[in-house]
Amino acid sequence: MAKATVHTLLQGYQVESTVGDIAFCSVNLIEAPDGAGGVTRIVVDTGHFGRGVVLRQALAARGLTASDIDVLLLTHAHWDHVQGIQYFDNAVVLAHPKELDYISNPHGGDHATPAWTKAVLDRYDIRSVTEGHDLAPGVSVVEAAGHSPGTIAASVDTDDGVVVVTGDAIQNAMVAQQRRNALVFWNEEQANRSVGKLVDLSDVVRPGHDQPFRLSATGEVEYLEEFSFGLRRVLPDTPGLTFDLQPELTPVISEAPPGWMD
Repeated sequence: MAKATVHTLLQGYQVESTVGDIAFCSVNLIEAPDGAGGVTRIVVDTGHFGRGVVLRQALAARGLTASDIDVLLLTHAHWDHVQGIQYFDNAVVLAHPKELDYISNPHGGDHATPAWTKAVLDRYDIRSVTEGHDLAPGVSVVEAAGHSPGTIAASVDTDDGVVVVTGDAIQNAMVAQQRRNALVFWNEEQANRSVGKLVDLSDVVRPGHDQPFRLSATGEVEYLEEFSFGLRRVLPDTPGLTFDLQPELTPVISEAPPGWMD
């Protein structure tokens, strides 16, 4: 039987702004032969609401609509990963049970989980999945907690090896190289352990906010897609426009208080 494939619908970006969080996460399409002559289509994460138009355009470019998606896997419940949920009207929606519990009472330092997150997600029938749950032949759930309490990833057996779609368990290539999560809202030790787990599992990493990549045996990054990002209605010489390149990894840690979900 043919193996599953993984395609980029929307690239993820490690782009920040002095005036607010841009937060463009990656959105990936997994297509897995179902063994009966059909294909199971799985989308991992949705992007935020501001990306809805380009998300639907990306699906249309593949001859699809959001209604053609069978499974929607939410790696975690942060706003930039879940707000496009409303487009996937025919999909079975899956998330980790700890994430679904957490959104009832996010801690005050977690600015990525607004208090209204549960009110939004309660509109949908979201089912719980844990480590080892098979989404389709060759596609399974991997637990990767730490960035949030119920962060998960998808492991996909492809002709290119094991592709791991990580969400924010691995935000970018530097995180994988240094095995340190860049932004932690739950538990730093768990988050860093999850980075190592996913790196060790993967031949190809599809991170939450970067382009897909491989790591060589010596830790060098090989990007598999070209970076593509454009700004409109602003010129390079616009007064006040600045560029600040910070290649180093400087993790931001806002852990949950001890015993928060006990």
